[in-house]
Amino acid sequence: MADTFRIARSTTVAASPDRIAPHIQDFRAWERWSPYEKLDPQMKKTFSGAERGAGASYAWEGNSKAGAGSMTIIDATPQKVSIALHFTKPMRSENTAEFALEPDGAGTRVTWTMIGPKNLMMKVMSVFMNMDKMIGRAFEEGLGNLKDLVEKGPS
Repeated sequence: MADTFRIARSTTVAASPDRIAPHIQDFRAWERWSPYEKLDPQMKKTFSGAERGAGASYAWEGNSKAGAGSMTIIDATPQKVSIALHFTKPMRSENTAEFALEPDGAGTRVTWTMIGPKNLMMKVMSVFMNMDKMIGRAFEEGLGNLKDLVEKGPS
């Protein structure tokens, strides 16, 4: 069994990367497209650091579905956003989330990836549940929401 995991999903958005990236580089904008924002309507959110892009941070504390943790953008260009992702509940883990924005015909292929170590608890859980399918479903929903938001929004 591998010691790391990688989960990725993609969609093509009929827009340029510079129209998509601001929705990813500003954690306050995630409320409009991220499925994780809907897990707990009472979730406590704290924004710190830069307003957007490298150095922007977001911490959350919510119910058992939302858990708790923080994200910090460690690198941000119109083509790629890299995020250090720290979960503290329901279990501790340190992962990396990446959004790659690549030209694709008349639009942009957006790929949302999460990479991290597969600790003992995750190895045990993977026997009982398909993490790729579970997290992948949320990524697909989020990318669909992002696509709709960008394509239907102002140019």
